[in-house]
Amino acid sequence: MGKTALIIGASGLVGNELLKQLLADSSFEKIKIFVRKRIPTEDSKLEQIIINFDYISSYYDLIKGDVLFCCMGTTIKTAGSKDAFIKVDYTYPMEFAKIAKQNGVKKMLLISSIGADKTASNFYLKVKGDIEESLGKLNFESLIILRPSMLLGSRKEFRFGESAGKIFMKLFTFTFIGKLKKYRAIEVSAAAKAMTELSKIELKGVNIFLSDDLQKIGGK
Repeated sequence: MGKTALIIGASGLVGNELLKQLLADSSFEKIKIFVRKRIPTEDSKLEQIIINFDYISSYYDLIKGDVLFCCMGTTIKTAGSKDAFIKVDYTYPMEFAKIAKQNGVKKMLLISSIGADKTASNFYLKVKGDIEESLGKLNFESLIILRPSMLLGSRKEFRFGESAGKIFMKLFTFTFIGKLKKYRAIEVSAAAKAMTELSKIELKGVNIFLSDDLQKIGGK
């Protein structure tokens, strides 16, 4: 019998690619996505649940399945403030994960970031580190954390700094060798493929995969 996947962040860069891959994967019988508004994807395996993330507990009985995929993420510029950023990158994933765990979900996969560290002076990386640590304390049977470097793909919104960074990464990727390989940019399709494949592997406890690991798994 196929598994039921739960996705938060399905309308984003990684989440949307992940959704496509899971819909095409016979290991998953049903895909439940929790979104603010419907996305233009139709499939017999897909269930779209419109949700107000400020009231996640109201959807308690719907947050049931086998694997939880968290692809939520924003920027301070898009969110509008540090507090709003924390809501999207920490509060919402944490509250959703708590309910999923209570409802018997045994495995969770999280898209984080290279350099995530709760002690980081960089605000973005600190919040990423905080959510990683807090999710670890929920004691899922399996928590798989993916830390990609810069993601190569087309976003809905334009980010000038990121676009410039992508050009640099593409031009100079050959210089990222040895210990620097983990900083190489990665195609979003490869990151999502790695997420899909890792969800099907029996891994216990907390496992962290860096960008070069994800490239090996998803870049085939």
